[in-house]
Amino acid sequence: MQKKLHVKVGDKVKVISGEAKGQEGAVIGVDRDKLRATVEGLNMIKKHVKPSANNPQGSIEEREGSIHISNLMLVVNGEATKTGKKVDDKGNLIRYSKKSGEVIK
Repeated sequence: MQKKLHVKVGDKVKVISGEAKGQEGAVIGVDRDKLRATVEGLNMIKKHVKPSANNPQGSIEEREGSIHISNLMLVVNGEATKTGKKVDDKGNLIRYSKKSGEVIK
């Protein structure tokens, strides 16, 4: 069984630690096994691409690297907040903002 994380693809997050501290972006990928997320426009790395039929010259691409999820905080209404999980009246597990109490879809 895979662990449920506090961030999902499409969430807006703020980096709270590391080189990109204070920057915000949208989550574009999550690796549940390694507990890492890829955030749009942050932690840019250079990737060397081998020559191929489509790209006979080869190149060096810049792409987003992953960030450990412990260094990310969810942004709700422009504010970074901790998240909690609770069961709603229908029996579904939902995420909510601990700062405002608002349900996060």
